[in-house]
Amino acid sequence: MKELKVTVIGGGSSYTPELINGFLKRKDELLVKEIVLFDVEMGREKVEIVSKLAERMIKKVGLKTKIRVSFDRREALEGADFVVTQFRVGGLDARARDERFPLKYNVLGQETCGPGGFAKALRTIPVILGICKDIEEVCPDAWLINFTNPSGMVTEAVKRYSNVKCIGLCNVPIHMKMTFAEVLGVKPEELFVEYIGLNHLVWAKSIYLYGKDVTKDLIEQMTDFESLSMKNIPAIDWDRDYLRAVGMFPSPYHRYYLMTQEMVKEEQEAASENGKGTRAEVVKEIEKKLFEIYKDESIDTKPKELDKRGGAYYSDAAVSLISAISNNKKEMHTVNVLNNGMLKALPDNCIIETNAIIDNTGATPILLKSPLAEEAVGLIHLVKSYEMLAVDAAVTGDKQKALKALVNNPLIPSINVAKQLLDELLTINKEYLPQFFN
Repeated sequence: MKELKVTVIGGGSSYTPELINGFLKRKDELLVKEIVLFDVEMGREKVEIVSKLAERMIKKVGLKTKIRVSFDRREALEGADFVVTQFRVGGLDARARDERFPLKYNVLGQETCGPGGFAKALRTIPVILGICKDIEEVCPDAWLINFTNPSGMVTEAVKRYSNVKCIGLCNVPIHMKMTFAEVLGVKPEELFVEYIGLNHLVWAKSIYLYGKDVTKDLIEQMTDFESLSMKNIPAIDWDRDYLRAVGMFPSPYHRYYLMTQEMVKEEQEAASENGKGTRAEVVKEIEKKLFEIYKDESIDTKPKELDKRGGAYYSDAAVSLISAISNNKKEMHTVNVLNNGMLKALPDNCIIETNAIIDNTGATPILLKSPLAEEAVGLIHLVKSYEMLAVDAAVTGDKQKALKALVNNPLIPSINVAKQLLDELLTINKEYLPQFFN
């Protein structure tokens, strides 16, 4: 096995122990000589806490992998074989603003969907493209594994505006597959799930068990549709008649598009004076406790409390993808890749989320057994139109493109509301959006 250097951008994230755990689980198939945890100066305290926990985790299993902290991005990237991005521009405070400011307009406040997700994309895309410029100059052969949200749009920006080898990743598909396996009482590897759509708008089109299509049976067996949710999404039950009608399973994030009024009400109640707070505010409290646990020098494994953070199966998705590339496995993964004719209603050069064979050449999408139903394609087409405009707006700082993007977003009710949202969004994010103000 080749010795690997892995650079993690956003190394001080509370998710990092999850990532380290993934490498430990695959120690027999990946020879990682060095993991560099890069972060900005503002994140110094967190990354140093996380690095010490990572060192203890590695020592416990007897590996010699070196953990190193860096605040110099180009130095951290030097000689990297894989670059994992998991950063958040503006931190959880920016996310909390994303979740709160749309609610006064009776519009969804969420970190990847609607105006909140748009704000996050505008802050994030210029930064990822700066990272890509460094990769092109410092480690041009490295693979970029992007986990930074909104993952589909970030990956699209990388593909359109850089030459970096990049595959986007999300833990939603693997989370759904684990749920299906639990309901059926089988091992996840015994299932084949046909995924197609966009990041956070992906459909489980068909579920196969030993070659038999069990999708309809699974819809009937699901006694608790809340289990089709995730830690960071309000668990409103799916309507069984609707699932029978479409004959597919929507991702947990589909709730934001298909149950919009209920989700807005849920968020407004959470954000009210007597509510529990927005998801970002809840996560801030979870993270305070997590980092106190991380400081404990007796802790040398991934703490179980990390599961409350919402990144379940992240390490399984990310590290297994790295292993598939490094070991030329020709293994199936669900990833964000170029469309190239998979969804004929969409441009070939846009990013979709689907199954692909992964080897040392990258991702080769797997053809669908049958076309995706028109009722699913319509929403996907509308959201992709918004996403492509949003990427251009983030790169150019063009306010007209930003307005067109918001008007195209199906979660925005009118042009007038879109204009108000855009004005407030730019104002509260001014320090992170120089492209709109210079």
